[in-house]
Amino acid sequence: MTSQAASPALSRLLELTADAVQAVRSGRSLTEVLAACPPAARPGTQALAFTVLRRLGSASSAREALAPRNPPPNVDALLVSALALLWPDDAPPYPDHTLVDQAVTAARHKVPAAAGFVNAVLRRFIRERAAIVAQAERSGLGAWNHPDWWVARLRHDWPAGWQALLAQANSRPPMALRVNRQKIATADYQQRLAAVGLASQAVADPLLDQALVLAQPCGVDRLPGFAQGEISVQDLAAQRAAPLLLGEGAAALRAGARVLDACAAPGGKTAHMLEREPGLNLLALDADLSRLARVDETLHRLGLAGPTVRTRAADARQVSAWWDGEPFDAILLDAPCTASGIVRRHPDIRWLRRPEDVHALARTQAELLHALWPLLKPGGRLLYATCSIFKAEGAEQIDAFLQRLGPEAVHHDPLSPGHLLPLPDNASTTPEAGLADGFFYALLHKP
Repeated sequence: MTSQAASPALSRLLELTADAVQAVRSGRSLTEVLAACPPAARPGTQALAFTVLRRLGSASSAREALAPRNPPPNVDALLVSALALLWPDDAPPYPDHTLVDQAVTAARHKVPAAAGFVNAVLRRFIRERAAIVAQAERSGLGAWNHPDWWVARLRHDWPAGWQALLAQANSRPPMALRVNRQKIATADYQQRLAAVGLASQAVADPLLDQALVLAQPCGVDRLPGFAQGEISVQDLAAQRAAPLLLGEGAAALRAGARVLDACAAPGGKTAHMLEREPGLNLLALDADLSRLARVDETLHRLGLAGPTVRTRAADARQVSAWWDGEPFDAILLDAPCTASGIVRRHPDIRWLRRPEDVHALARTQAELLHALWPLLKPGGRLLYATCSIFKAEGAEQIDAFLQRLGPEAVHHDPLSPGHLLPLPDNASTTPEAGLADGFFYALLHKP
């Protein structure tokens, strides 16, 4: 007889959340931290950490008002975590008294000498909450919960929409699925979801014919057929890559076409291309060997591994180290970027990035474009993609590339989506707007 492990106490989850916040402040990714979290505590820690990181600017500003002298980093991380969870909320995660009691318990366990201090700060916040919140939100950091440089860049790039973009970045994202049409039709899988009590909606866009959006997110263990490869979790914006590159109708790439996925990990777009055309002669590259292993795992789970599908660890810019000299019919360049378009899904990104990262990544993107464009056949196509809403990584990057090569050497497909902002007012051209992450796509043709 087996028994399910008891859920950890809230005090323990607060300890782990504070550890995660401290780690992010020191430059570690939340994904890495959560991977090392005890399995039984991981879901609860993730949920709390996401909330805290979405309110970290406000909570940090409040902590400075309540305790102007900086406490030790571990105590500060626990304080801002508790303050973020005590922030005004239409549906607070815990009653005030429970949160304070459990935060003090966590302090007694982590730093016993700080327990009284933590108790006093949190109780004062509850007594003076309205005034302290108002004061915190008068600062840019407290109002927007993003670094000042990030806010300034969005104001410059999107003067009419920067406030909405910042607000959207602090919302909870929907959960989108991609049905593996090599195994089951989208409509049939939607019925399977309904049979287990999971409501979903299809998307009225022909490019997203494999997509379903769940009414409520859930763990993949609740998705029927996940282990058998019938379904993947993939944002709607990311699901545009495969149909854009492979084409439709007479222009579609067929079995045997040589395709390069230049920065493939973790493999979602690689798999999507093979779901749409399993006969592709596809090479998936990634510079990170450990992340490349995830591509192989994904392809095997979905039943898409085969003799014409290869993975290789290599820096795509170092062409002589991996290219066999035979040109490609199509190249997907899902370039490394700031990930500014997926920050609601990864709320630590805003706190990890630095202003200089934008320029460094833009240089890498330009180097990749320069290295890979000669590898296309005449008549071939390259899809440049980033999950960024910064123009330096999207429109400005492609404009500079087009100017360098000139109209005789490269054609920019007028159907290229360009910047897809995660805002509902894009609905006239992208029905999933507001549901999807921020992305940029440019489809380029070689004459």
